[in-house]
Amino acid sequence: MIVRQRQHWLRMLFIWRGSVLPQILPQLATVTGLAILVTVIHGQVFALKVPLTFVPFTLIGVALAVFLGFRNNASYDRYWEGRKLWGSLLSESRTLARQYLTLVRDNQQQQTFVYSLAALSHALRHQLRGTEASHDLQRLLSVDVYQTLKNARFIPNLLILHLAQQLQKQRLQQNLEPILAAQMELPLAKLTEAVSGCERLSTTPLPYTYVVILHRTAYLYCFLLPFGLVDAIGWTTPIMVVFTAYTFFALEALSDELEEPFGTSPNDLALEAMCVMIETTLCEMLGEKDLPVPTQPIDYVLL
Repeated sequence: MIVRQRQHWLRMLFIWRGSVLPQILPQLATVTGLAILVTVIHGQVFALKVPLTFVPFTLIGVALAVFLGFRNNASYDRYWEGRKLWGSLLSESRTLARQYLTLVRDNQQQQTFVYSLAALSHALRHQLRGTEASHDLQRLLSVDVYQTLKNARFIPNLLILHLAQQLQKQRLQQNLEPILAAQMELPLAKLTEAVSGCERLSTTPLPYTYVVILHRTAYLYCFLLPFGLVDAIGWTTPIMVVFTAYTFFALEALSDELEEPFGTSPNDLALEAMCVMIETTLCEMLGEKDLPVPTQPIDYVLL
């Protein structure tokens, strides 16, 4: 996730890091070269004039802009839903930790329970990004619990089960009243919903055919646009073509990034920073002083 202060309007025009320009630069160079060539040959191909005007491009451009806007809205909805799910993960983790610290009579297992709760967010991050979770799990879980979970496919779900078993154990030992145990099941259910929601977003992309249609239409529009403009605006054709192509290509590239909000692209969610925040707030509730170091942006990107 890009983290930086709002720049001066003039400097914003030349910002490189945090834009999608590096991704679309080859496409822009290709379209610009084609526009220059079409301008030089005055829209003729093998002595035949290509009979195109700007009128059909005006109509198609409006439809394409609406189409791109719709896809960007769909991608941003996925991005924002992912952020809300992680916000729910933070909220319910705090709630469950507070309930355990104040309602359970046995104080010996407090650190074990809260650390397991902190491990949940790290395990979910690693599962969504397809990375190795061993380091964080070994750091936060007991040896026997880690050995049980290390080869599992859905570690977050098993961690929620482990938390529920800890509550059951406390209830059977009469350290937790049954009615209070039932209340503590509510945040556990919310945690399950958050984990399942993240898995749904991660494994269900936008329909591929939808993406292909938009990609083809945008590229064909930009490749044919010089033929429709050259007679009307002459030598300024490459300038207008590259500006139009930048708008369409950038919107498409941004949609691709936002569609999968749990990756490591500059515009994806800062899952690592959110995991550290969850672990820090839970450790503070335990009264610990040696807290995790907050994650810092690397070249304006917060992972």
